[in-house]
Amino acid sequence: MKNKLMILGLVSLAVCLTAPLASARATKTVNPVVFAHGMMGFDQLVGLDYFGNDLGTFVGDPCDQFLETTCNRKIDRKQQAYASEVNPFQSSEYRGLQLADDIESYMATVGATAVNIVGHSQGGMDGRKAAKILYDRKGKQVVKALISLSSPHRGSPVSKNVLDKGEDGYNAFVAWMADNFINSLFYVEKGDFFASMKTLMYNDWDPADGEATGCKAFNNNYPVDNTYVKYYGSLITAQQGATNPILMAMSLFAPREIDGDGWCALLDPMGDQVDCDNDGAAGSGDGEFEDTDDDGLVGVNSQQMGYRLAYKSSFWKGSYFTEDTTTGYVSDLNNPTEIQATSYSSVLPYDHLDVCGLGIIPYIVADDFDEMQFYADLIDFIADKE
Repeated sequence: MKNKLMILGLVSLAVCLTAPLASARATKTVNPVVFAHGMMGFDQLVGLDYFGNDLGTFVGDPCDQFLETTCNRKIDRKQQAYASEVNPFQSSEYRGLQLADDIESYMATVGATAVNIVGHSQGGMDGRKAAKILYDRKGKQVVKALISLSSPHRGSPVSKNVLDKGEDGYNAFVAWMADNFINSLFYVEKGDFFASMKTLMYNDWDPADGEATGCKAFNNNYPVDNTYVKYYGSLITAQQGATNPILMAMSLFAPREIDGDGWCALLDPMGDQVDCDNDGAAGSGDGEFEDTDDDGLVGVNSQQMGYRLAYKSSFWKGSYFTEDTTTGYVSDLNNPTEIQATSYSSVLPYDHLDVCGLGIIPYIVADDFDEMQFYADLIDFIADKE
């Protein structure tokens, strides 16, 4: 009997020692983590955070106050995190400058000398310009890790589809609402809806207007360069049939399904990939619109920057991030390989807004995505890379 009890005790001890660490707090980063929102984003609106869980609680808020409940218990109590705010409807040239200013102000407030950036959607593009501006101002590398999430680094067919309809009629109404009404809810400054659309397609919308717009030009100006950022990583999202009502509403003036897993070998005289099917994103689709190659706004062919990150889980480690070794490193944003533009490896099965806590019905009907754990795991990964 004693032997059985001893064996049972040893087994129990082994289980305790080898149990998954999912409940452990994420490792604290040396440098603060700055969260950069996408188009039509905000830092906080009527108590709800853009980077929040299904109840709008900021994923970067540590439980550092007595009896605090609306916080992320999965991150370190001393973790520094900040939700930035820029103009919801503007070009990334404009927003990237605002992001750099906002980060510099935050760094002065907390006494930081460097930061990490997590950028969702257009925020992932803004982060590249901000990193270069901060380097130019400080004369040294300021951004240690830049992680983009669902970012259209090589354009989105949605933006081109909107622009193709022209700047009058229904688009004129949408632009007026965006620039004057929606923007006023989120930000004090008037927006520029069409400038934001021109930023998010691959080619220059109007080469004759003297203003270089589009992802292609932006990528050449703000490349993946370890002078400005120590570590580049990206998370890719896609699923069939986006259910978020915000994305469903966009189908009124933009395509609901896009052909987002294409690549073509043609290069322009500058060595940049061509938008072979002229849909607004680099490359060319495979002809299948109704497959899991986009997240409702951005195709998998546009989203990889630097390393592609995989989100995994195991009994021993719990959930965690690692680099996907099958797709390599995208150093030239305008010239990914065919594998990098078409691979479904490590693609997260979520729509464009799931990762912002908006759920099936924003802040009312939750989805099965655990934002608190997800971003805690991402912070833990950044701590190892910064």
